[in-house]
Amino acid sequence: MILELEETFIVGEDTFFDSVAPTSSHGVVFEDDGNTGYFYAIGKLPGQEILDALHIYDVDHVTEKGRQCNINIVWTNDWQFASLLINNYCHAIFDFKNKTGYSRNAFSPGNGKWGNKNDRIKLTDDLLDELLSGK
Repeated sequence: MILELEETFIVGEDTFFDSVAPTSSHGVVFEDDGNTGYFYAIGKLPGQEILDALHIYDVDHVTEKGRQCNINIVWTNDWQFASLLINNYCHAIFDFKNKTGYSRNAFSPGNGKWGNKNDRIKLTDDLLDELLSGK
């Protein structure tokens, strides 16, 4: 596993963090626009098109809003999986090889270029272990 990003932010304040895989054509972005938190899979420049989007939280429903939180974006060694951790808890993961994303709330339906999936699979600890086993 490669820790690509380690920062702090406050839930509900405008936040934008990105991480681009150095050996491939993709990356990820975490954004809090003051109302919601989203994790995006993106294609590299030019254009940085959105491949998929995962809803992480609604600010109004977060008990930690107004407090400083830690955020990490962690990649597998082959740069095919990118995980979003907030306060050391994995909220979402993108699988670039299979062009799909998983989140704890299984929302929203497929978005962006990968948006051909109608049902989102909920990220569980067991699924996380399965996805990352051997990575």
